[in-house]
Amino acid sequence: MAWVLLLLAGLFEVVWAIGLKYTDGFTRLWPSIGTLAAMVASIGLLGMAMKTLPVGTAYAVWVGVGALGTAIFGILLFNESANMGRLGSLFLIMLGIIGLKLATPD
Repeated sequence: MAWVLLLLAGLFEVVWAIGLKYTDGFTRLWPSIGTLAAMVASIGLLGMAMKTLPVGTAYAVWVGVGALGTAIFGILLFNESANMGRLGSLFLIMLGIIGLKLATPD
């Protein structure tokens, strides 16, 4: 269950990271409220996952899921670069997340 919570925490991190772009510096009310809610959910779920997962693993996976998802959505939503170096680096992050999952006892 901790891994599910951690994955959800990472997905909420993606939501708030992308949401920051839409807040326009926290000058737009509804995007700001949604972004702040996603931040609270992300940190709360991370904290719950850390009750049973090692802190280093949980934090690294949380950051990795957030970075990977945010970069992918940046490419899809904001026309950010999708060159081979960037995609290869994102693939390595994904391998790191998988490796941490496989190397960590449940």
